[in-house]
Amino acid sequence: ALSLFAGALPVELSAFTAQVINSGEVKLDWTTKTEVNNYGFDILRRSPAEPWKKIGFVAGNGNSNSPKKYTFTDDFSGSVNSGSVFNYRLKQIDNDGSIEYSEAIEVNLDIPSKFNLSQNYPNPFNPGTVIQYDISTETKVVLSIYNSLGELVAQPVNETKPAGSYRITFDANSALLGHGLSSGVYYYRLEAGEFTQVKKMILLR
Repeated sequence: ALSLFAGALPVELSAFTAQVINSGEVKLDWTTKTEVNNYGFDILRRSPAEPWKKIGFVAGNGNSNSPKKYTFTDDFSGSVNSGSVFNYRLKQIDNDGSIEYSEAIEVNLDIPSKFNLSQNYPNPFNPGTVIQYDISTETKVVLSIYNSLGELVAQPVNETKPAGSYRITFDANSALLGHGLSSGVYYYRLEAGEFTQVKKMILLR
């Protein structure tokens, strides 16, 4: 899994994503692959004008060998200007008080002016990579990943989404795939309303 915490940890984070909803809320989603003595997560936020501060807490599952999903919504209720940029990260706390921090992710509260599919990063990747896309109006969104033969290997997004900027972490070792993907060239395609865009990514084992 793509561990977003540094080092070998009792809590393995396999995904951490953020999406802007209606320019006034930021929805954070994250998934743990395994947990040992996980007390929970402090949610930390900072802006260019202020240091990291705790804005919430989500309890952990203690001990778990199966994936667990978490979510937290940061509601600004119109108190920030469009275009404001924030960073979020998780502070994972063990029952014994030891802590680890996730990587930070950046969120821009602007509603995108157009549809766009960004180049994945890192690229080449192994095993995880981030795919970002922008949706200017609410619409059905399908994000599909194909191998070099044009065969569908994954479809991480297939639902109606409100306008906003989205990031997903694609894990080539994900249990959802049924098996790890082999090295090679892959293509990812975004379909959003009438908009379609395709980009290439490379998996190096």
